Amino acid sequence: MTKSPDAGRTRQALREATMTSHERVDALFADFGLDTPRDYIAFLSAHGRALPALEPAARPDQTRMPLLAQDLAALDAPLPPPLPFDARDSDGFRWGLLYALEGSRLGGAFLARRVGAGLPHAYLSAAHGKGEWLAFQRALDGAAAEGGEGWLEDAVQGALAAFALFATAATQQKAVAHG
Repeated sequence: MTKSPDAGRTRQALREATMTSHERVDALFADFGLDTPRDYIAFLSAHGRALPALEPAARPDQTRMPLLAQDLAALDAPLPPPLPFDARDSDGFRWGLLYALEGSRLGGAFLARRVGAGLPHAYLSAAHGKGEWLAFQRALDGAAAEGGEGWLEDAVQGALAAFALFATAATQQKAVAHG
């Protein structure tokens, strides 16, 4: 079992423990284009399969599902059915989910610059405001410091579950798009 690290090392511990899963998700989503309406709808729809399951369990301060729905609606595309998700009821698991979701906001800000001209990009543009990423990292470190034995392992499991759900969503959306 992994013990909670000293505050300040939590992000690095989660990053190291989830790197392979994170890289897999990045590779799956790299196959989606962002420059044409059809490809961008597929990308957003894949996120739309995972996000509505993850946000209620993670309880982020700022949800992005309304922005995702807004972008799909602007493209005349329906929200896809969400994937089932069985979240564990533990503080560490919830923080692991948050780690994955808040990190995806960082990636989204980078991807927003690649969205085709004239396409809506509220979801990907929902970047952290000044100081928000640092505040999240401090809160994560504080939760880890107070979490006790097993907290970090729960957080790792939460982050891995989030990455796995995004991977499943990408795979299912590719199957739908390529019929």
